[in-house]
Amino acid sequence: MNPEQLELTIGWLYPTLMSTYGDRGNAICLQKRAEWRGIKVQVLSLDQQTTAEQLHQVDIFVGGGAQDRQQEIVMRDLRGIKAEMLRAKIDAGTPGVFTCGSPQLLGHYYEPALGQRIEGLGLLDFVSKHPGPDARRCIGNVVFEVTASPLAQELEAMLGTKPVVIGFENHGGRTYLGKVQPLGRVIKGYGNNGEDGMEGAFYRNAIATYSHGPLLPKNPFIADWLLQKALTQRYQTPVSLQPLDDTLAQQARAAMLKRLALTNLVQEPVNC
Repeated sequence: MNPEQLELTIGWLYPTLMSTYGDRGNAICLQKRAEWRGIKVQVLSLDQQTTAEQLHQVDIFVGGGAQDRQQEIVMRDLRGIKAEMLRAKIDAGTPGVFTCGSPQLLGHYYEPALGQRIEGLGLLDFVSKHPGPDARRCIGNVVFEVTASPLAQELEAMLGTKPVVIGFENHGGRTYLGKVQPLGRVIKGYGNNGEDGMEGAFYRNAIATYSHGPLLPKNPFIADWLLQKALTQRYQTPVSLQPLDDTLAQQARAAMLKRLALTNLVQEPVNC
């Protein structure tokens, strides 16, 4: 298909309440990588005034981090028909990237350090708990290998090598998975809880992770995977993306891996 005939709607979940750690960069990255290919993009802010019909229009969801108070406001708002629409969209394969606080919307519940348990949508089989106000936060650079299927296999086909994600984590809550795939295996950092070596979760085409960075500018191959999935879903036909020059991003990744003494993971530059 001609890229100039393609359109996408990016749905940015509660941008004024859930953008604590710069995760707006994920929405910007998706928008620019689509526009650089001639694809027309609309970024739709999804907040308390959003209707279920607006949620239905979204091709890619982007959700960021939040403090406990803001997260509680969001989770109270995301009820009823809006929750049902978001659940239906994700179940149907609409891709999304949900970072730090926003994945907890999709789990069964989040227990803050203080206050009452906040119920989630129960779409992903996991729970998140804060161990208490005196507990040490999970902060620092994080590196993990994507292992979730079929995501890992599809990314490896794009890259020609096993996909390794670089990010930065800063979370007090700990996530414990049930019957849902972890997104990846921790190489450096804490991941979901600092105990089981797992990072994030993966369901249908939805990526849940504690990795900020923001995630997508540091790992542009994930952005391209999301775009490709969104276009395929929208137009119900396979869509290929023309390569972009990601030399700067690849150089930044190599520098970070060297800084973390992970030189064995440095890869030769490949434009996705």
